[in-house]
Amino acid sequence: MRPKRLFRRARKTRVPLEDELPKLVQNRWIVHASELAETKVTQVARRLPALISQSLRLAWQANRRDTATTIGLNLVAGVFTTFGLLATTGVLNALFAAGPTPDKVRGALPALALVAVAYTAQGALRTGAGWAQARLEPQIEQVVEMRLYELTTSVQLAALDDSEFLDELNRARSRGIMSASSVVLYTVDVLTGLVGLVAAAGALGVLHPILLPLLILTAVPEAWAAMRAARMRYNVQLELSASRRRRWILAELMTNRNQAAEVRSFTVRDMLLGQYGRLARNERDVELDVTRRMTYARAAGEALQGVATALVYLALGVLLWRGVMPLAVAGTAVLAIRTGKSSLANLVYAVNRTYEEGLYFGDYLEFCASASGRGPARTDELLVPPRHFSTIVADEVTFTYPGADSPALNGVSVELRQGEVIALVGENGSGKTTLAKILAGLYDPDSGEVRWDDVSLWRVDPDVLRERIAVIAQDHTHWPMTARQNVIMGRPDVDELVDLAIAASGADEVLAELKHGYDTLLDKRFFDGAELSGGQWQRLAAARGFYRDEPLLICDEPSAALDARAEHALFERIRAHADGRTVLLITHRLASVRHADRVYVLDHGKVVEHGTHDQLMAADGLYADLYGLQASAYRTA
Repeated sequence: MRPKRLFRRARKTRVPLEDELPKLVQNRWIVHASELAETKVTQVARRLPALISQSLRLAWQANRRDTATTIGLNLVAGVFTTFGLLATTGVLNALFAAGPTPDKVRGALPALALVAVAYTAQGALRTGAGWAQARLEPQIEQVVEMRLYELTTSVQLAALDDSEFLDELNRARSRGIMSASSVVLYTVDVLTGLVGLVAAAGALGVLHPILLPLLILTAVPEAWAAMRAARMRYNVQLELSASRRRRWILAELMTNRNQAAEVRSFTVRDMLLGQYGRLARNERDVELDVTRRMTYARAAGEALQGVATALVYLALGVLLWRGVMPLAVAGTAVLAIRTGKSSLANLVYAVNRTYEEGLYFGDYLEFCASASGRGPARTDELLVPPRHFSTIVADEVTFTYPGADSPALNGVSVELRQGEVIALVGENGSGKTTLAKILAGLYDPDSGEVRWDDVSLWRVDPDVLRERIAVIAQDHTHWPMTARQNVIMGRPDVDELVDLAIAASGADEVLAELKHGYDTLLDKRFFDGAELSGGQWQRLAAARGFYRDEPLLICDEPSAALDARAEHALFERIRAHADGRTVLLITHRLASVRHADRVYVLDHGKVVEHGTHDQLMAADGLYADLYGLQASAYRTA
């Protein structure tokens, strides 16, 4: 009889990714944005002034002089366009007059000189306007990028746990930033095209009023086709936004050095490639379909525009046949119509592009508005937390992560006194790290409050608060900077203090082995860079926390990557570094909390026990159970 297998291979009942894609894209923001993308042409006309106003304000913020120069020179160029068209009538009148040809040519020379001057001035003015417009682009990009990153680094940490907010951020970063400068430049093109159209229309109005509506007739088909294509393209961007974010994540997993070992160890290459391929094929099919539909729309617009142009020239022929206008005026009208048609085509294209880019620019503006409302909730009059507090109290604190069904913390109260070592223990998911982040001002509680002495954190500037706190985190960042910069992290660089912090953390042994010591760049992606092991990074993170030298030190699993000897040494250093400071220690290594002044035990977001180690062991509750489980592993028979 064959032995039973301990582990059976799971049946492949996984739902095809194509069936999962709707779940990736059905977000609430798509409903709102799709309504915007389905806007009709008349609604576009109503929305365009507001969009132009937003664009010009952005350009004005980037550089007032270049904005004024661009608009002013284009306006003056339009005046010269009208003047040149009307001067052309004088040239044609002279050439069509009776008499010898040499006399007619000589009679046309003054008007011809005016035409030359008008178009030369027009060209020079537009060149100057183009130069000022080109200068605006990098300045606008700098303004919008800085605004985005100012907001992303100031929002509450909880916002970055919200998938809907992350989708908004992804759209703002990917296309919104690029569209900001584009929408300004296309807005200028709209104004330029409008000036050229008004110039041609003014000339046609002077020549004969009926010519003006005929010129406008040629714009309707192209405008319809352009707006329809813009809506199609934007809808595709909306549909594929979540899919592209997922594909970007998969690409990072397949190319990032940090995941390379596990990709090979667990042989997940085929799985990642399969998921990436299915997403890519779905996006390809969607894009090919919209390309086909956009081509049909453009072809219909071109055909209708051809019919409209033929009607314009037919009308001119009828007017000449009936003697309604002279031949010279008709010749000028032809030039004006061609000029107007060119300006009209540019205007329609610019309106289309402004509208389309404006949709993406709207994503950027909506994100900025959303992020501005996700800053820390504070009162109008902000206070400064005490530099040296007596107590820190969390009073009935409740907190729920965005999208979670149950709170991570539920009515938690703790007290930290100056100079104490306070430990938070509990099983995974009990709320230890969440509580530490609330005490550090990284999260605002849904209810309850945290007080430093008598000062509520609701009334404190969070940046000032965080300057009072040092953190040694388990999930610390491997900053791609020098070892020295990894320690000081924006604080003043004081050699003696850097040496003390590095020695106190045990990182001096690590840096002694680096080629350039403190100035070694800690990233293998750069020339002459070095990479550290997990334990070495942990020591450097501890040095970072020690260097801040603040009254509250939060240590969140500070020894997770250390061996037993290094772990023991680090906890000894933390106790020595305390020396009047308050230390909040989060760890699963319960042997390290025996000497804590008090221990808070959390379970499913609530404090279920608190007291000294001896008191909790005597209570024989959850703490004693967890401690006994760990201690039993070291007992010998």
